[in-house]
Amino acid sequence: MALQQRIRYRQAHAPGATFLTYTPNGKKLITAGVDNFCRIFSTGSDDEPVTVDDVQENNTAIVAGAGFFIAGSEDGTVSKYSLENNKFEEILVRTSLPVRDVALSPDGNWIAVASEEIAVKVVNTKDMTQIQILNEQTRAIKHVSFDSSGTRLALSCTDGNIYVYSLGSGEPDMIKKVDGMIKSLESNAEASSKVLWHPDGRAFATPTASREIQVMSLSDWERQRSFKTSHSQDITAAAWSPNGALLATTSSDLSLCLWDAKTQKLLKKYDDMKATILAMAWHPTENILSYTNNDGELYIHTDIVPAEHASLLQKSVQPAPFFHDPAEGRAGIAANQLANGTKHVLPERRARAGTPDSLDDLLGSDVMDDDDAGDLADFVVDDDGAGYAPAINGHGKRTNGHLPALQSPKGKRRAYGSSFQPEIHEGFQPGSTPWRGNRRYLCVNLTGWVWTQSQESSHHSITVEFHDTENHRRFHFTDPFKYDKACLNENGTLFSCQPSSGSPAMIYYRPHETWTTRTDWRTNLPAGETVTAIALSESYVVATTSANYVRIYTLFGLPIRVYRQKASPAVTCAAWRDYVLTIGNGPVGGDGMCQLLYTIENVKHDEIYQSEDIVALTPNSTLVSVFFSEEGDPYIYDSTGVLLTLMHWRTNGQARWVPMLDTALLSRLASGNKQESYWPVAVANHASGAPKFHCYILKGADKHPYWPQPVLSEFGFQIPLSSVSDKKAKDAAEDEMDLSDDDEDSAAIKKTVESQQSTLEQALILSSTLHTQLSSTLAHTRPTSHQRQALTNLEVDIDKTLLQLLAQECLAGEDRGMKALEIVTLMRDANGKMLDLANKVATRYGREVLGEKIRELEERRLVGLDEEEDV
Repeated sequence: MALQQRIRYRQAHAPGATFLTYTPNGKKLITAGVDNFCRIFSTGSDDEPVTVDDVQENNTAIVAGAGFFIAGSEDGTVSKYSLENNKFEEILVRTSLPVRDVALSPDGNWIAVASEEIAVKVVNTKDMTQIQILNEQTRAIKHVSFDSSGTRLALSCTDGNIYVYSLGSGEPDMIKKVDGMIKSLESNAEASSKVLWHPDGRAFATPTASREIQVMSLSDWERQRSFKTSHSQDITAAAWSPNGALLATTSSDLSLCLWDAKTQKLLKKYDDMKATILAMAWHPTENILSYTNNDGELYIHTDIVPAEHASLLQKSVQPAPFFHDPAEGRAGIAANQLANGTKHVLPERRARAGTPDSLDDLLGSDVMDDDDAGDLADFVVDDDGAGYAPAINGHGKRTNGHLPALQSPKGKRRAYGSSFQPEIHEGFQPGSTPWRGNRRYLCVNLTGWVWTQSQESSHHSITVEFHDTENHRRFHFTDPFKYDKACLNENGTLFSCQPSSGSPAMIYYRPHETWTTRTDWRTNLPAGETVTAIALSESYVVATTSANYVRIYTLFGLPIRVYRQKASPAVTCAAWRDYVLTIGNGPVGGDGMCQLLYTIENVKHDEIYQSEDIVALTPNSTLVSVFFSEEGDPYIYDSTGVLLTLMHWRTNGQARWVPMLDTALLSRLASGNKQESYWPVAVANHASGAPKFHCYILKGADKHPYWPQPVLSEFGFQIPLSSVSDKKAKDAAEDEMDLSDDDEDSAAIKKTVESQQSTLEQALILSSTLHTQLSSTLAHTRPTSHQRQALTNLEVDIDKTLLQLLAQECLAGEDRGMKALEIVTLMRDANGKMLDLANKVATRYGREVLGEKIRELEERRLVGLDEEEDV
């Protein structure tokens, strides 16, 4: 009964998840829940709490500073409220997805916001325009936590990793990724993976998958003591006491435990909780622990620490529980010296160059005087004959007698220096995205999209949707195999999953419609083999694996090819009709990364067109996607935003990568005020017949599309010749010149001519490239009437553009005659009309000499044709 008298119970909010925070001075306790208000309780008072209205519903986190508090909610708003007038002040930041946690820096100047978006936003509480984005993590963040200095922020990610960032005066820098310490949890799970910074600032602790609290030191990132909590279910909340001497933990098993941080011994266990506790907070100065649960209730537990242990709360900040304190060195020498009153400070042990384990740098250190050096020499004397002090030679240096003999195999040279580790390009599935919250896209193309959702730890759910809803119906199914890759086309959908729980990796093909009963098929891979990437064409199913095998099946599951890929490890693959393109890691390039090598083969004819040729990437760039266009030409998109196509790929040794579009040079980015990137989807012909780059436009720091599904955008090809900003700078420089009226007219004409000429040059090289590409395709496939007409149109476009360029050169002046004649020589003139038109253009602009040269060229061509007829 006495214990119940020390617990003050309040129904703070409607039943549901409820959270709390103390103000820095501990005078007020603030709660937030599922309803649209917050409650402010005064410490030590039984009066009714103050209610703050105008609050969003379904609040998920709350923090308090000096004179204000901040709440985050599921509608994506993070709002600031005044504690002076208990009113709403402003919305600090909005997110497109639900907010899951907020953390306030110790000085109250910065608020870190974790939502179901991948990026974490750190916003200034006094000026919301000051914002930093942390986006090196791969999935959504569940918890955020500042250390006691406010310069480090820990993110507990739903992928089971902890990301620690340094928030100095410059750009945020990720200083450590800690894996294998926390459990992978969904962002809305009741279980906790929050980082608990110890008050002494040298360590943090987190709940683990084994329901323990593990401590990690920051100096060496080593795991230290752990609290064996013996909770029977996941830990939902934990908190250090203000001085770090005590730790409180709670779990879904409805128990609350109090621990001695120094000994990790259980001091008290309360196992009569009525609902799962979601948040706990110690009072800054008093023996009070307050907590809220998932039923809207608040408990203020006074005298939480039993009287026999209450003195622990009166101590100053206690050291974190280490196996060995990093400040004491490896053998605790510093601690012993301090206890004995000596003044020697041994520098931290480090790797030394030159002779093994030399003492020169110790004896010459600034922290020791001559007497200290003598004392150190006495310290290392082998006074007990144990043999730990090495022999000293005549120069005062240690001999190598204490080292084992170096042995190396015959015929091999001993390696010196650190070993070089090349950077391998990771395998990926084109058209897929990483997890974001509990959803991810497995495939996105012009046919439709496939996405998966993690429902529980036991299964996922798959949804397949189509752009053409008249011919295909959306379908949905439960996925117990947890497929992680997919391909989609007009014929069917292909899936693959990785090995799990003793089951091998599997490939699954599901056709959309057949003239007989639809026949799905599955096939297992050999044990231990994982799927790197899959591809689906109108004829074949392709899979590259961790064993560097390329496995090719028919659409009915009949295996017809299995061979080992030369370039390894495998990266990705793509397919179109009978053609298969595979990519793998090759030799190391100058930037330390493995060059990517590709192979293209015709499976039906068993013919290899390109074997282990280089994928042309710029240094330090990576491959983002690879796919075949609607016409069957290979395309790649790299991390710099450049789209390239492979020309002459059907001729062995003649293939080359040609840039078709550099998205960084798009005119929409010329102002510099727009921050966006582009996620490739496909290359397909537009209604006008010209091919277009289809993509999703991603705003801000986003790197992958998410829900709601973005609108598909398209851009015409534009081979990079010059940037928009370069032309603007040139125009601005000319505008600043002091010109007379005549000069101004002349400069204006010149500027117009140059602008038109640049446009025509762009059109010429693009039409020529597309013509070459289509000609190669028609030479190796059975052309359609539409393709033949497209080739004719391109030929006409090329000659028309050359004729317009000729007119521009004639307008520029007589001194441009040689270039004008060069343009004429490039005309195809299959029927002799183009040279006649070129002669008329020269005559129109009064270029008589040029007209003469064109007539001579026409006569030579006629003579050449006559000679061909005679032959």
